[in-house]
Amino acid sequence: MLLPTALGAGALPAAGGTPSPAVARVAAAADLDACPWMDTTLDADERTRLLLDASTRHQKYRWLVEQAANAPEQTVFGGVTYPAQVPCTPRVVYTDGPDGVRFTPGVTAFPAPIALASAWDTGLAQEKAAAQAAEAFDTGKNVVLGPGLASGRTPLSGRTAEYFGEDPLLTGLLTASSVNGLQDGDPERPVLADLKHFVANEQELDRQRSSSDLDERTLRETYALPFEIALAGSDPASIMCSYNQVNGAYGCENSLLTTLLKDELGFDGYVVSDFGAVHSTAPSLVNGLDQELNRPVWYTPERLDAAVAAGQITEAQVDAAAARVVRSYVAGGLFDHPLPAVPSTDASTPEHKAVALRAAQEGSVLLKNTGVLPLDLAEGATVALIGPTARAERTGGVGAADVCSMPWRFTGAGTLLCEDLVTPEDALRARAAEAGATVVVDTGEDLAAAAATAAAADVAVVLGHQRLGEFADASDLHLQGGGDALVAAVAAANDDTVVVLQTGSAVEMPWVDDVDAVLEAWYGGEQGGPAIASLLFGDVSPSGRLPMTFPRLLADTPTAGSAAQYPGTFADGGTERPAGSEEIRRVDYAEGRAVGYRWYQERGVDPLFAFGHGLTYTSFAYDDLTVTPRSTDGDRALRVRFRLTNTGGRAGTETAQAYVTLPGSAGDPGSRLVGWQEVTLEPGASRWVEIVLTEAELAEHRALQHWDDVTERWTTAAGRYTVAVGGSSEADLTASFTVRSTRGLAAALAALREDRAVAGPLAFLLAENVTAAQRHLDRGQDAAAAQQLTRLVERLASPPAGSTLTEAARARLTAQAQDARAALTGP
Repeated sequence: MLLPTALGAGALPAAGGTPSPAVARVAAAADLDACPWMDTTLDADERTRLLLDASTRHQKYRWLVEQAANAPEQTVFGGVTYPAQVPCTPRVVYTDGPDGVRFTPGVTAFPAPIALASAWDTGLAQEKAAAQAAEAFDTGKNVVLGPGLASGRTPLSGRTAEYFGEDPLLTGLLTASSVNGLQDGDPERPVLADLKHFVANEQELDRQRSSSDLDERTLRETYALPFEIALAGSDPASIMCSYNQVNGAYGCENSLLTTLLKDELGFDGYVVSDFGAVHSTAPSLVNGLDQELNRPVWYTPERLDAAVAAGQITEAQVDAAAARVVRSYVAGGLFDHPLPAVPSTDASTPEHKAVALRAAQEGSVLLKNTGVLPLDLAEGATVALIGPTARAERTGGVGAADVCSMPWRFTGAGTLLCEDLVTPEDALRARAAEAGATVVVDTGEDLAAAAATAAAADVAVVLGHQRLGEFADASDLHLQGGGDALVAAVAAANDDTVVVLQTGSAVEMPWVDDVDAVLEAWYGGEQGGPAIASLLFGDVSPSGRLPMTFPRLLADTPTAGSAAQYPGTFADGGTERPAGSEEIRRVDYAEGRAVGYRWYQERGVDPLFAFGHGLTYTSFAYDDLTVTPRSTDGDRALRVRFRLTNTGGRAGTETAQAYVTLPGSAGDPGSRLVGWQEVTLEPGASRWVEIVLTEAELAEHRALQHWDDVTERWTTAAGRYTVAVGGSSEADLTASFTVRSTRGLAAALAALREDRAVAGPLAFLLAENVTAAQRHLDRGQDAAAAQQLTRLVERLASPPAGSTLTEAARARLTAQAQDARAALTGP
């Protein structure tokens, strides 16, 4: 940290401690003549302007590269030389961190993001992120590269555990909460968040040499929407662009960075590349990349000077990129709150470990239970705990630490060090002892021995694992290390068999009908063992819900059966990269918006376990559903009200979910999640539950909207909407409401007329019908409006002579008019 000379060494923060407010005030106020941008009475924009006005062009270039921006006293980076930076700029340290402060001793090993998503709890996500931010700052890091978000296109994706599942709303809201936790925790210990990766980054295979090829509507509704929702609920300092191409243009030089992300979605932070994801100088800068991660390669002074001289970029574009970085650092407090002079080596706290335990408990999902759980053991009973991940010592190269966090290819260990890991063996032994029972452990290396151990026990708990992480996708959805055979052997030997899954994605379960219970514990972090023990013994009732669909077979997934869709193909139609070839693999997103549970609904395929599914130790019933208002223009708040009853014998928590199916003219696959609410009830108790979709949420979450390719804007279809409530995406208690409007129809007609898809006398007659219908609607004359829509449909069926009408336009307008009429008269 470059501090003004007036700040003495004695004022530095204590080792591993938090800088005092006095330090920040002195750093901000000292020598303002030399460093006017340290005047904290000015806003971030003015402070940024003052700094850049005092900078040479090459000093501005420093902000465009991570290393040069963040180490102001250093001048040479990877053999590239810069001038010294202007004074009073901070030392900034980036750390990877979707799950925790990675590769760092003395921090808490939190559960993987997929586990956090399974809690369906935005408050918990924010609490975990705030704890992580405190640990990051105390260990000498003040920018966290995370949270990560994707859309769950295939469960084979290696980074599935790093994200929040397959639904745009759940992902967007959890992302926003995570950003707010990272950035809004302790103002004396500021940390910036970095969302990653924008956009359509859905596989690890050939991630740097593949193109995600998709249509505009799919891009908007499936892959950009989680970012849009996250930006509506938070203000991240930065967003990372992805390795992959999108429709033939690399993510870090794609015009979407400016046209969609910055201009349309209003993102005002800086865009940083992934490591090695930059492929150009001028195209990258012009299209919106502000900072190159790590060392200078494409944003070197030599290359930037050449691009300016050639007229490929302007100094104004350099200034704009530098300003986004500087402003984010200033606004985020990095200029005013220096990192600790000596990083802490023990930043974890009991409070943080409690958050990790709660996240592991609430993020575990009880998938099946025939009654064996919770365990009720008699004095002297024996529990067989079977599997290589039960204990710290490795068997066949796998131990408990290997499923604590995501695997990391370069170290052979995990992304988090898991120094304080409590293994399932230790946790279950301690808990069983309280019940007067004992635990016998078998690593499962010998199937016959494992079966014998299971047969001799009162209950068998078998651990199945799948190690899945960055750099490679899974080749299948089987348990690894012979896990499926181990489960089958144990289940055949003991009638009371519980399977605990420690996986990073969905897995097939060929043995599911032969076991009595299945608990998905994911990568549970350092408190994974105690969480499993508390859930199995019923000290805590399971409350997690799946944030992704578990298919019966890989063949049932959206991209299965098509090499063009996954893994993508080359020009020769093959899937194997020719030796020495740098050809781009083309990945066809032909499934469109039918991703995750919407695919299963649209195709009528039964999953093994549905999105949103999760059991507890009681049962719930839903009834008396109403939706108000029954008729709306699409912008008014909606209230979804129903009664929820605990029909079981124990207290429990239900995550009540609401889904909406759009009218047919919207062409929307399946239903979409629009809200949820956690409700805890005592046995036999009932409660009226109300899920309210405010006007702001309807707009920000696009809850009732779809992207119209004709008008190139978001629109709300007229017609009948069906609301379903229940405990998963298979919710079946329904009610409906209608949207009464011809605005979408009018916009579509105008666009089709402009494209000459509708022309001549018909175009004028249809416009008259639409205008008259809306006028009647405004007057409350529904019958008259319906007559105008009926007349419009008739004219589309038999257009007058001299008219132009394409079949696509006829089908489009007919469907919209029929839906609009149904909203007025019924189906």
